[in-house]
Amino acid sequence: MNTKRRSVLIDQPMQRRHRPDYILVLLSLVLLSIGLIVVYAISPGLSAQKGVEANYYASKQIIAVALGLVAFFITAQLPLKSLRTIQKPLIVLAVVASVLVQLFGQEVNGASRWLQIGGISFQAVELIKFALLIWMASFLTQRHKEGELGSQAKTIKPMLIAVGICSFVVAVVQSDLGSAGVIVAMMGSMAFVAGLPMKKVLMFAAIIALGTFLAIASSPYRRERLAIFMNPEQDCQNVGYQACQALSAVGSGGLFGKGIGGSVQAYGYLPESANDSIFAIFAEMSGFLGTSVLIGLFIALFSRLKAIIEKAPDTRTRLLVTGILAWLSTQALINIGAMIGLLPLKGITLPFVSYGGTSIIFVTAAIGLVFNASRYTTYGVNSMALTEGKRYDDPADRRGNRRTHYATVSRRP
Repeated sequence: MNTKRRSVLIDQPMQRRHRPDYILVLLSLVLLSIGLIVVYAISPGLSAQKGVEANYYASKQIIAVALGLVAFFITAQLPLKSLRTIQKPLIVLAVVASVLVQLFGQEVNGASRWLQIGGISFQAVELIKFALLIWMASFLTQRHKEGELGSQAKTIKPMLIAVGICSFVVAVVQSDLGSAGVIVAMMGSMAFVAGLPMKKVLMFAAIIALGTFLAIASSPYRRERLAIFMNPEQDCQNVGYQACQALSAVGSGGLFGKGIGGSVQAYGYLPESANDSIFAIFAEMSGFLGTSVLIGLFIALFSRLKAIIEKAPDTRTRLLVTGILAWLSTQALINIGAMIGLLPLKGITLPFVSYGGTSIIFVTAAIGLVFNASRYTTYGVNSMALTEGKRYDDPADRRGNRRTHYATVSRRP
């Protein structure tokens, strides 16, 4: 008896463990090393201002990098499927941390964002970003599987509630509009890549734009910052002091910079020289050539993330890496843009480079997740196209890498 056989395209390629992306790790280590060098170079100046030992800041940065490497190794070995089981505990921890910051946190420049734990300063917003990243990837994946991505009740409404709560806590309660912008960019990018209908994306963007406008209009401090951004020279002695000093640091670096240890701005002139303003200090020490190399390293890192997104083995992994790319790239853009006068000052750290244990730990943990995902990327096939039902031929890999077989399964009608 003759029977017809037909081939059905599998939605996702078969996952095979292979050699991970070590270039990703190398780029991350180089950026961490640059941060260590800069903090070590300015540590005597910072320590003199605080009346502590000369290597106080350098020592704390070394400890932060060590803890970050531990976080990297943990997430690099953590099965990605197990992230669904830890998303709720992470959300609970983020809520508890946010409450503790408001009750017992250290207030700096009128904002309560830090919690002192045994001599270590913990910033709750970094945990919020990480927890939201894990939840969002699982949430959108589930909606995608159930075909309810465009549902007003099951997708759009929960997302808007999550954005609203996080934005209120971060931007209003913790007075950190920059981090709120990073969170919104992260969630919006993940929703777009997941396939949220364009009308919904535009509606989402309009609501966020309105919320941003209201946040700025309702705060005299933010209105002043916006006015100073438009003309920083109008008040260099008061509100515009940090913006003017940052531009002075960047400009004084010239082509080749003043060299390691040659920074003048770090000795009490440029506020937050190890944190928010570290790019300006780096520009002062290394000049235009050094900053070009630093920006090139970030671009190379983001390119590796983009390549992993395009060849991710499944929807959850693709959304997870998309969120991390949006997180790191938006944060770097805001920080660098503020230091060179292209964006208003937002008080946000430069990933990998800025002084601060919490930021380094969660950024390296996120890179660990990407490194973990890179073990299962597909070769010779665009998995984003596969999920749309398009098939790409996978010729023999001339580089000697393993091929991923994905295409056909026989079924009897």
